[in-house]
Amino acid sequence: MRAILHVDMDAFYASVEQRDHPELAGLPVIVGGGSVRGVVAAASYEVRRFGVHSAMPTRLALEKCPHAIVVAPRMKRYQEVSAQVFEVFHEFTPLVEGLSLDEAFLDVTGSRTLFGEPPAIAASIKARIRERTGLTASVGVAHNKLLAKIASDLKKPDGLCVIAPEEVARVLDPLPLRRLAGIGAKTAARLEASGLQTLGELRVAPDAVLWPLFGRYTQRVRERAAGVDERAVVPDWQEKQVSAEETFDTDLRRREQLHAELARLADRVGVRLRHKQLLCASVTVKIRRRDFTTYTRARTFRPPTQDTGTVLAVARELLDGWLAEQPRAAVRLLGVGLSHLSPEAQLDLFAAPPATALSAAPAAQRTARLDPTLDRIREKFGSEAVKRASSLERGHKEDGFTDARRRH
Repeated sequence: MRAILHVDMDAFYASVEQRDHPELAGLPVIVGGGSVRGVVAAASYEVRRFGVHSAMPTRLALEKCPHAIVVAPRMKRYQEVSAQVFEVFHEFTPLVEGLSLDEAFLDVTGSRTLFGEPPAIAASIKARIRERTGLTASVGVAHNKLLAKIASDLKKPDGLCVIAPEEVARVLDPLPLRRLAGIGAKTAARLEASGLQTLGELRVAPDAVLWPLFGRYTQRVRERAAGVDERAVVPDWQEKQVSAEETFDTDLRRREQLHAELARLADRVGVRLRHKQLLCASVTVKIRRRDFTTYTRARTFRPPTQDTGTVLAVARELLDGWLAEQPRAAVRLLGVGLSHLSPEAQLDLFAAPPATALSAAPAAQRTARLDPTLDRIREKFGSEAVKRASSLERGHKEDGFTDARRRH
């Protein structure tokens, strides 16, 4: 089962202003335009108790709280602090889907071996953010994105809320309709006019009530009200990682075909990693089906490596795990990404290879010595001069490595 976090900084812009200007601490602060047509970009918790919230006209906000202090936004400053926060996220997982400067989903399914169970990871992230920025964050922990986002809002500010699978109905059913992402004020008003007030009532509402509002999306709305959400965390594929991906002219179904393509991709990212003199401690496999649904699977390990064989072994395990869930799925795109990068100089020469990758240490050492030799051959004679046997489909494979010219 997946482990998803939703991290949401508390009153981010306003909190940055209160931190940078201690004289504002504890005071009602509005970040936004002060003109007649200005809008509240952020509201401190001290001003929220007067009914002020983001996206409200500044004029109306000052009517509700005349003694509020209006501060002009400093976007460059918020971006700097956001970069610090996201750096913390990437220390725990490469699967970070940023939603804004102050909010992100994190898939920590593959991080448990290194960092503990999801609630412990969430607590560590909160502590590290506070230590580095002086700011607080609220974190929701669940097995999908929808529930994690709901959870992060339940104990704000500085909250940590876990929704376990067996507690979904108990937690969601009493919540008001507007807690569900996608149900805005107008839709909520129409549902309330139909006699529905809570997510529990929405979950069991008949078609006669829901179909006029949602049409063919009626069943999906019921599923969302029940906490069902299959969306994967989709990270910025290029952010802080070395990656390669391939879109196929014809969708692939056979495991042997996918393994061969995975080997080619692992070879490509391995070459780039060594060229940049980097090590990686996390491998991500990206898979896109024929219907464009995209999945990512990741695993972190120690010690870091730049060995192609190790990367390929981890990537195969991740792909095979996905194939076990979706046998015979038509795959239109495959990708391999390496993250948790560090300089080559940090390599521990006496450390054992990751247990999850290659079981035989001598084989890992042999391929580690072989990789630079292959890199030099390709640099001199071209990228197609030599190929790994694992990159050829079964039935076409020869022992060891093969001269590409022998295939023509």
